[in-house]
Amino acid sequence: MIGKILGGRYEILEKIGEGGMAIVYKAKCNLLNRYVAIKVLKDEFINDENFIRKFKRESQAAASLSHPNILGIYDVGTEDIDGKKVPYIVMEYIKGRTLKDIIREKGKLTVDETIFYSIQIAEALKDAHSNHIVHRDIKPQNIMITDDNRVKVTDFGIARAATASTLTTTSSVLGSVHYFSPEQARGGYTDETSDIYSLGIVMYEMVTGKLPYNGETPISIALKHIQDDIISPRDINSSISIQLESIILKCVQKRQSDRYPNISTLIKDLKDFKSLGKNTNMVDNMDNESPTILIPTINPEEEAKNNKVNNKPNKKTDKKNDGGTKVVLSAILLAFLLVSGMFFGYFKLKELLMVKEVAVPNIVGMEEEQAKEEIEELGLKFSIKSREKSEEYAAGEIIWQSIEPSTKVKEGYTIEVIISEGKDLVRVPSLINKSLEEAERLLEEKGLLIEITYRNSDTTPEGYIIKQEPEPFTSLESGSKVNVIVSQGEEVKKVIMINVKGLNIIDAKNRILSAGLEIGNVVPQPSDSVEKDIVIWQEYEQGTELETKTSVDLYVSTGPEKKPDTNKPGDNNSNGGGNNGSNNGTGNGANKEEKTITMEIPISSDGEEIEVKLVRKQNGKTEEIYKGNHSGNITLSIKGQIGAQIDVYFDGVHQPELTKKIK
Repeated sequence: MIGKILGGRYEILEKIGEGGMAIVYKAKCNLLNRYVAIKVLKDEFINDENFIRKFKRESQAAASLSHPNILGIYDVGTEDIDGKKVPYIVMEYIKGRTLKDIIREKGKLTVDETIFYSIQIAEALKDAHSNHIVHRDIKPQNIMITDDNRVKVTDFGIARAATASTLTTTSSVLGSVHYFSPEQARGGYTDETSDIYSLGIVMYEMVTGKLPYNGETPISIALKHIQDDIISPRDINSSISIQLESIILKCVQKRQSDRYPNISTLIKDLKDFKSLGKNTNMVDNMDNESPTILIPTINPEEEAKNNKVNNKPNKKTDKKNDGGTKVVLSAILLAFLLVSGMFFGYFKLKELLMVKEVAVPNIVGMEEEQAKEEIEELGLKFSIKSREKSEEYAAGEIIWQSIEPSTKVKEGYTIEVIISEGKDLVRVPSLINKSLEEAERLLEEKGLLIEITYRNSDTTPEGYIIKQEPEPFTSLESGSKVNVIVSQGEEVKKVIMINVKGLNIIDAKNRILSAGLEIGNVVPQPSDSVEKDIVIWQEYEQGTELETKTSVDLYVSTGPEKKPDTNKPGDNNSNGGGNNGSNNGTGNGANKEEKTITMEIPISSDGEEIEVKLVRKQNGKTEEIYKGNHSGNITLSIKGQIGAQIDVYFDGVHQPELTKKIK
């Protein structure tokens, strides 16, 4: 595939990845002068017409998605490669690694990293679900983490096209079955909650570094999703909080109705957990933080001594001791109630008086609307300080925030931002139906560059613009390229010359026009042997390859030529006498008529001169009648008797196709 060009514009540069269904290549779009990633389906899928049809439909639907956390799809096409129609997807090219690579490198992720990535994955799914697209193959291998730590979810729509047979196609697909929902394993109905289940498995793997279900075959793993209870994440990683474990376990419930009803409710719980930070375990640790209190107790040794001195039972003393015990127990109960009231009252008062704090997210690089939504969901205020030009950030992206990411602030705090206006923008002029020279001038005035592609056109004159990209009046940064398609005129087609000699001139003209050729000069020629209006000569011989609309000259018979009366008195030839019988119609043919013809001789010699020689054959004699050096086409007037043959030689080599007879 390296070096091949797909769709007439995408040049394959190198292989950058491979999955169970496709191979991914880095390519350059020669039309827009940018790098893209191209996913090309493997051979085992391209022969399944039903799969290809679903693949195209789902990929085109996925191309309609536009979200910062979803890998953009630019184009979907099919290319003929080695006699096979190979489908491909053109995607956004990013630098980064898969989430699977990061998990393998670190062993497991921190809770903060897990929540940070999970929220972004969930936001991508929220956008897809709102457009009625279910991913069906959420796994770390399909989640890219860019160099600036942003999530990009890939492969939307492809999983739906895959048939159940893909479970056992390759070892790479084995990776998918680890994240399948039970309904997918059963081949049942899938919906948005199927993506939630898969995301729960991904979260499980992030915080534990392990997969909940493993087996020797895809089928055995799928059965475990359906039948086996999941191992608690806290049994593997005791540092995980109960709250995070509860979120994960709710995602991976076997019944769809027991999971989160939609992705938005999951996002809310994840963001609530994130905003609580280290205080999430406050209730769990309450017992450990309870204060130590002093309560009265009975000393066992002193009690034994008193009992020894007073061996005899004393009703009065017993009654007195019994009363003392009741007093002590009452005091203990009262102290307990008092301390408990103070303890719970303290935390209730603290809860009422304490203003909640939240961690400021990193919104630099986000689109304005997304950043505003994220800030306001945390209970903070979003304020635009200014809008400024930026070489680094595209128009509408955040280039600065007033509070550093991860800093904790009180709810209601205002976060100021500066938003990029992009580089200096200019409006693309309308170039369609303008000449190439004028288009170049207009773009130069705007500070824009031009990228030219040529194409034949039956409607647009040669040298004029057929199409442009971007469209007219689009705003572009100064120095950007505008791609134009320039007309080369009508496509030149080849036709084969037919034979029209011997046909009536009207029939000959009709046949020449029907063949895609034009009628050139029609020259009348007397003929003693050919009837009037019959074609006796055509400029190009039958079988000659010509361009369409080439003009063809014809000679047409006018019948026998009328000769003047030669039997006049005093005419030396009237009695057939004369000089040695030279004019008696026999011998050297002196009675034959002489005429002058024009010969056009085409010369193609790349500028180098060649020797051109003309030889005339008549009355059994051969004589050279012209010789000269030429580097281009020439036209010569040649004189000879009717029936004489004129042969042409280039540098001494006979050119039979240029031979002419004088008629």
